[in-house]
Amino acid sequence: MPRQVPRAGHRGSLKPPPGAGGVPDYFCSGRQRGSPGAVGGRAKMAASLWLSGGGERLLRLLRAGRSALGTGLSLPARPGWRHLHGTWELLGTPGIKVLMPALSPTMEEGNIVKWLKKEGDTVNVGDALCEIETDKAVVTMESSDDGILAKILVEEGSKNVRLGSLIGLLVEEGQDWKQVEIPADAGSPSSVAPPAPAPASAPAAPSVSAPPKLQHQPGKLQVRLSPAARNILETHGLDPSNVTPTGPRGIFTKEDALKLLQEKQKGKPSELKPVVSPAPAAVPSPAQATAVTSYPRPAIPPVSTPGQPAALGTFTEIPASNIRRVIAKRLTESKTTIPHAYAAADCAIDAVLKLRKELAKDDIKVSVNDFIIKATAVTLKQMPDVNVTWDGEACRRLQSIDISIAVATDRGLITPIIKDVAAKGIKEIAASAKALAKKARDGKLLPEEYQGGSFSISNLGMFGISDFTAVINPPQACILAVGRARPALKIVEDEEGNEKLEQHQLMTVTLSSDGRVVDDELASKFLETLKANIENPMRLALN
Repeated sequence: MPRQVPRAGHRGSLKPPPGAGGVPDYFCSGRQRGSPGAVGGRAKMAASLWLSGGGERLLRLLRAGRSALGTGLSLPARPGWRHLHGTWELLGTPGIKVLMPALSPTMEEGNIVKWLKKEGDTVNVGDALCEIETDKAVVTMESSDDGILAKILVEEGSKNVRLGSLIGLLVEEGQDWKQVEIPADAGSPSSVAPPAPAPASAPAAPSVSAPPKLQHQPGKLQVRLSPAARNILETHGLDPSNVTPTGPRGIFTKEDALKLLQEKQKGKPSELKPVVSPAPAAVPSPAQATAVTSYPRPAIPPVSTPGQPAALGTFTEIPASNIRRVIAKRLTESKTTIPHAYAAADCAIDAVLKLRKELAKDDIKVSVNDFIIKATAVTLKQMPDVNVTWDGEACRRLQSIDISIAVATDRGLITPIIKDVAAKGIKEIAASAKALAKKARDGKLLPEEYQGGSFSISNLGMFGISDFTAVINPPQACILAVGRARPALKIVEDEEGNEKLEQHQLMTVTLSSDGRVVDDELASKFLETLKANIENPMRLALN
């Protein structure tokens, strides 16, 4: 039905037909774009007023542009017919919110690395929207809606964006994306916390009887004080800034403070005279008020200034990435909540090295670490009680043997997972390990490629490390630390029973186990079985 709009000077168009007793077409006709439901609600409200007997009064108020109706309905001070026919186009196009997703179980915030779509681009379900750095890797975020990317609210390079924060807006196809309505709560959830506002200066209170305390003056290097030295300095109002500390690591000791006090008592000029308290009735000025505040305890050394020579005790602060922060958190959690137990064994790998050379002749390139991964999987299959996790209340024995391999990257250590290792051959394990390590270093791991796992292996042998102990990766119960191969002499018996010395290649493996689920006896049997599998690689083909 075409919308009827009253023309200027033609008031009769708002009257209902004589005897109709109904609602004028003004309230019943007219279709609005944008929000038909809301327009229909206003029309029903006006219609109810008309039918209740206040139709003529409502018309008078609309013509006069009154802001309130006697029945309680409020209207803005504008021509009434324009209010009821106000178009929703002025409110903008409603948008579909794009929120920061949880791309890993431990993710609490993420960094926007790069937007893969520009404002105005068409987006389909499954299209890559942006790259997000999580606590594990850089993951591509896919769109869950169709439409047009109307607004990017969090730019590339934004740090520590909290989960659920609004990062962008989509609109449906056919809508004007340039007129998208920005929500009132849309703010930049950037990581950099705003600087704490300076406390408002309050009127200084009258001085009370107390030992004068020193305040660090801007521009002077802070001095690290021992507790006894601090007490002496604050009691006698001494300034240690121009005295060379004699304590370890530049600490101003009690002896330094006593020496400074003796010089003052002998009449030698001191660096700072005791502050004299003003009369009780006098109110000190702000400058005087700051002079009696406590001498600040330097929590950290001063930061170095670029382009200037480094002062004593300066340092350079290196911002921690999300991965570094999560590594620190999880390592602390592991060492403080898991009762680590350690056991080590030396394995002869001469047979592995010989088999590796034979495979290389057939252009099959595998590493010693690939044999270790396979031997570990076979051992876990033989001893399923070690292939377990601890969820905080109970032990869970896992059916699949998924081994996490530690990979060092520029952003920190990450553990991609080789799934169902016991069912794979050496060649397939080598290909999987190589592909996962490359994706980890490139930051391209998918969440399912590093989440989970039942057992971890960390190999530092390629760095020349003989042996070490590793920290358990919860909720897993064990991690195997592998050292380098080293030559060693070993007494063996020949066919005639004579003893002789032979050189062998030995490798130390150290098992870190969770004492809550893997006791010492089970850990010892596991290492014994693993040692036999490594020293006899032909057994790996039987499982």
